[in-house]
Amino acid sequence: MRYGHFDDETREYVITTPHTPAPWINYLGSQNFFSLISHLGGGYSFYRDARMRRLTRYRYNNIPTDAGGRYFYVHDGGDVWTPTWLPVKADLDHFETRHGLGYTRITGERGGLRVEQLHFVPVDTDAEVARVTATNTSDAVKTPALFSFVEFALWNAQDDQTNYQRNLSIGEVEVEQDGPYGSAVYHRTEYRERRDHFAVHAVNARAEGFDTDRDTFVGPYNGLGEAAVPHAGTSAGSVASGWYPIGSLCVRPTLAPGESATYTFVLGYLENPDDAKWADDAHQVVNKAPAHALLARFASTEQTDAAFADLQRYWTGLLSTYSVSSTDPRLDRMVNIWNQYQCMVTFNMSRSASYFETGIGRGMGFRDSTQDLLGFVHLIPERARERILDIAATQLPDGSAYHQYQPLTKRGNHDLGSGFNDDPMWLVAGVAAYLKETGDLAILDEQVPFDNDDALAAPLFEHLTRSFRFVTENLGPHGLPLIGRADWNDCLNLNCFSTEPGESFQTTENQAGGVAESLFIATQFVLYGEQYAQIAERHGLADVAAAAREDVQRMRDAVLEHGWDGRWFLRAYDYYGHKVGTDEDSEGKIWIEPQGFAVMAGIGTDRPADGGPSVAETALESVHELLATPHGLVLQHPAYTTYRIELGEVSTYPPGYKENGGIFCHNNPWVIIGETVLGHGARAFDYYRRIAPAYREEISEVHRQEPYVYAQMIAGKEAVRHGEAKNSWLTGTAAWNFVAVSQHLLGIRPDWDGLVVDPRIGPDVPEFRVRRVIRGATYEITVHNTGADGATARLTVDGSPVEGTTVPYAPAGSVVRVAAVV
Repeated sequence: MRYGHFDDETREYVITTPHTPAPWINYLGSQNFFSLISHLGGGYSFYRDARMRRLTRYRYNNIPTDAGGRYFYVHDGGDVWTPTWLPVKADLDHFETRHGLGYTRITGERGGLRVEQLHFVPVDTDAEVARVTATNTSDAVKTPALFSFVEFALWNAQDDQTNYQRNLSIGEVEVEQDGPYGSAVYHRTEYRERRDHFAVHAVNARAEGFDTDRDTFVGPYNGLGEAAVPHAGTSAGSVASGWYPIGSLCVRPTLAPGESATYTFVLGYLENPDDAKWADDAHQVVNKAPAHALLARFASTEQTDAAFADLQRYWTGLLSTYSVSSTDPRLDRMVNIWNQYQCMVTFNMSRSASYFETGIGRGMGFRDSTQDLLGFVHLIPERARERILDIAATQLPDGSAYHQYQPLTKRGNHDLGSGFNDDPMWLVAGVAAYLKETGDLAILDEQVPFDNDDALAAPLFEHLTRSFRFVTENLGPHGLPLIGRADWNDCLNLNCFSTEPGESFQTTENQAGGVAESLFIATQFVLYGEQYAQIAERHGLADVAAAAREDVQRMRDAVLEHGWDGRWFLRAYDYYGHKVGTDEDSEGKIWIEPQGFAVMAGIGTDRPADGGPSVAETALESVHELLATPHGLVLQHPAYTTYRIELGEVSTYPPGYKENGGIFCHNNPWVIIGETVLGHGARAFDYYRRIAPAYREEISEVHRQEPYVYAQMIAGKEAVRHGEAKNSWLTGTAAWNFVAVSQHLLGIRPDWDGLVVDPRIGPDVPEFRVRRVIRGATYEITVHNTGADGATARLTVDGSPVEGTTVPYAPAGSVVRVAAVV
């Protein structure tokens, strides 16, 4: 069952009913100002930091769901409705939401009046713009009243939801009904004190009326669907003083049959320097000069349309770096549009602000952001460079790192701290990807602080060295890396031993004995330790590279000696030195992470002398047998049915959910890539299609989340609702699946000295073309593909055959034509 359809030509997903299984959302913004918006107008806006600079409120876990957003109420001759359906929920004659790249267009029609809302954040603009067009589709004159509505948050989103004894007394606004560019409501709570920022909600016309007090607008004991002012058809002119400040402006066009009226509403964030905060000597009137400058940019519909056109050009330019044309339209739309778009959203948000993450509890993740970089470095290499330096600055002098940092301050989150022992090597992964994409070796000499302390600054390469050494200096009894608080799987807490309700599994170490080891970190070290050695070589440090390779080889040997269980790789050794992820156990026998990562790292890929299957092939065959489901690969099997105190949070989830036997989509690409390493393109592509959203669209009633972006997890085979997705949008799945499909299935990936062309996608895509822009040159690649297992491409470059699968980098401005036959 589908609730809409893809429009590939316009690069939109079109939702044709309000009644999707869950709110299906989009993200607006690409620089500093961001908004979440659902297909029903729900969501909120913030500047840079979803916790510290929240502009509008949203209520999670509310009944009904998706309560709070930006709404436009229509009062048409006594008939009150909302084009977004919510919150009034009046039946609509027509409903459509189009989620596009950085914008959302919602259209509702009822009783001969059509209202279209186009929401977007213009490029380099700290504001959400809504172009609202009302069209009379009846045969009689109409004079509808249109009421806007936003509810202001009091900036700090956590304090906003908890500190009511203060917050219900501090709300302040100013109203400017006859401003130079229309009418505006200014939210200035705490501006008289320590804040230098304020918000504006404005329309580019003189409003007939306004309201700034929520209780007046809604009415006593009403919900937003019964709001008193829209039902009365006239604004009350309320001025908030404490309680709940809002912004509402009323316009009332007169529309002949067929006539339209268009307005631009702006929700903006502004700052004033301390010496220019006020427009008067008494310090009572906000200096509105920056707000007026903002509103002047959207004073006319033509200006608004031009800003929207700029936004569309921005996304067209970004997505021109990598594109594919094949016989499979679902593959094309995932690669060309939605997967790369989601990678950009994860670049902006990390894991901080979604309909599952409130934007309060998490900042930018160290491991999250470095993995996300793998999916966006080709799109915005200059911003990837900045992100690398920001992340490295939160590293601690011993090579470990703060697990998260706040985007507003770029400083480490002390509440969560460090101790997640896979974090350090992800920095190597991100830097290696950046260097292969750009060739910018100069970044290795950039001076970067440790713990944001300039006195501790050292070259970036020194940060990579300390990442590497952190692993080699924190080994357990088997020569495998100590897991610390947790490795990539935050829910595997081998030193926690928690019996206290509410105690954090991630940050508590009740018993830390220096014994619990991680096979995942071991395989990660083998893969990225070799990349560290390659970086050292290119940095002119051959001796460092040689020594690093010796450490990597020792780790490789330790994995094969102490990490092999007979049919698959172990997951870990626990606090007592017992195996985790072993056939000797009745539950949690096999885990996905070390299987995929070991094969990606080339561990156990050599065939034995007798010609039998390699260790790597045996491991991935076990994955196919025990972890594969029609909805993706589960994280481990069988799921745990009782709480195992020595394992921690993983065993607290019901079987089949999250890390306890759920399909944690983030790690599925590791197995996909592993299958391509072994030459199994058909199986790799099969796994890819099981979790790719576009291939799941027709089972949306099962999947439930958005059919255009990846979810973090899908309920596993032991779950009550197998196949149901959860935690959509902000997940490392986006970056890793783009790496899997673009670099390994389609096989076009950057390397140190050239572009590798090595497709491994199986026979279902017999021919495709890829356009790849890198280092200023454009590569036009045509692939004729048999899909035979283990087949390696034969290349012709600009008409001449070449040896191997690497096309040397061409000078900037070049166009290189490559033909590959597989």
